[in-house]
Amino acid sequence: MAYHDRSPGQISHSISETTITRRGFVMATLAAGFALAVRPVSAETITTDQAGLTAGEIQIQTTDGYIPAYRARPEQGSALPVVLVVQEIFGVHEHIKDICRRFAKLGCVAIAPELYARQGDVSKLSDSQEIVAKVVSQVPDAQVLADLDAAVAWAIESGEGNAEKLGITGFCWGGRIVWLYAAHNPKLKAGVAWYGRLTGKPSTLQPKHPIDEVSALKVPVLGLYGAEDRGIPLDTVEQMRQALQTAGSRSQIVVYPNTPHGFYADYRASYRQEQAEDGWRRLQNWFKQHGVA
Repeated sequence: MAYHDRSPGQISHSISETTITRRGFVMATLAAGFALAVRPVSAETITTDQAGLTAGEIQIQTTDGYIPAYRARPEQGSALPVVLVVQEIFGVHEHIKDICRRFAKLGCVAIAPELYARQGDVSKLSDSQEIVAKVVSQVPDAQVLADLDAAVAWAIESGEGNAEKLGITGFCWGGRIVWLYAAHNPKLKAGVAWYGRLTGKPSTLQPKHPIDEVSALKVPVLGLYGAEDRGIPLDTVEQMRQALQTAGSRSQIVVYPNTPHGFYADYRASYRQEQAEDGWRRLQNWFKQHGVA
């Protein structure tokens, strides 16, 4: 697979000459700033600078065209540990980009592909329910897993990434994807899922959910959940924990008491600094323990 790393102007020019403009693709470039649905952003919002980093938009070749992605890495070095960062329902907006820069500061190449590129641009929708109904609910799991594979291929073929040190983390919608990808890619070393949904009814686009894939998990996943998460009932988290134990999985689940959904999202009112910082420390230790960093 080819890879591209250009300035915004060059990207726009190039896209007009590639299959990215083909019917079936909506987003050719990443949205700027924060998604409309999350504004105004909190005063506690963390901003990670780009000093010492190479960071910005890239184009990733998939089986049917190019999707935009955000990539951050140290300015120096090659064959770096690779971390896939999987978006929330709000797409690859500024918070997800900042998380990539946080990983780059730790010496990794972090890539966040825009996984809704074919279905729609959620950045300009102001209502979360509308985002789910119009875009997120139309995204097939198989497409997402294939696009993440393409992001890994980009990292390796560019020379920036080390195939032997591959990790994944994701938030909310992306947390669910982490569990699925850990059952999909045996080359992965470890995953960290932040409050990802674990159960649900099977459908054509989502034939399986994390609890259905416990026996298929190829690598250990650390799940980080809030006890007061209204969207992910605690009993489903306990079902997953029990299923993992029964299967003898190396995966673990941590539940933070008195903690809501989205506790790592520093740009929202749901942010909980103590739990977020503890989760970030656990993530780093988990990746080190399992050979990512």
